[in-house]
Amino acid sequence: MKVILIISLILLVAGVVLWIHDRITRRHNGGSVTSEEVQSAATAQEDEADSEDCCGMHMTCERDSLLTAVSPEVVYYDDEELDRFRGRGADDYSDEEIEEFRDVLLTLLPDDIAGWGRSIQMRDINLPTSIRQELLMIVAEAREARSRQHA
Repeated sequence: MKVILIISLILLVAGVVLWIHDRITRRHNGGSVTSEEVQSAATAQEDEADSEDCCGMHMTCERDSLLTAVSPEVVYYDDEELDRFRGRGADDYSDEEIEEFRDVLLTLLPDDIAGWGRSIQMRDINLPTSIRQELLMIVAEAREARSRQHA
């Protein structure tokens, strides 16, 4: 019982010390991030995005990621006409509409394919099942090729 009380007391003291440190630090910094810090962070992100190689800090290169959390803005790849499919189910496309998606996918630059997949997700467009499988295969092949180059 004494051990639990001692551990609890140590945690409480550590919490109070950290809280005081946080309050002092915020008061010293004005409680906000300066515009210079925001600008330098934005520049660093742009430089990282423009670099040819991945930074190596992530399990999967962000350039190859299909997760929408990677990029908050929607980027169009000269495919605005696909917006009319917003909200449609993956199995509700005609053969002509599937070919329309395939035409866009196959005309993309290799580095744009994962970004296009993110863009489609962010625009609430469900890819036709066959196109989704093709997209996943192409992205997986690009990841594999990139990992072989860096190995």
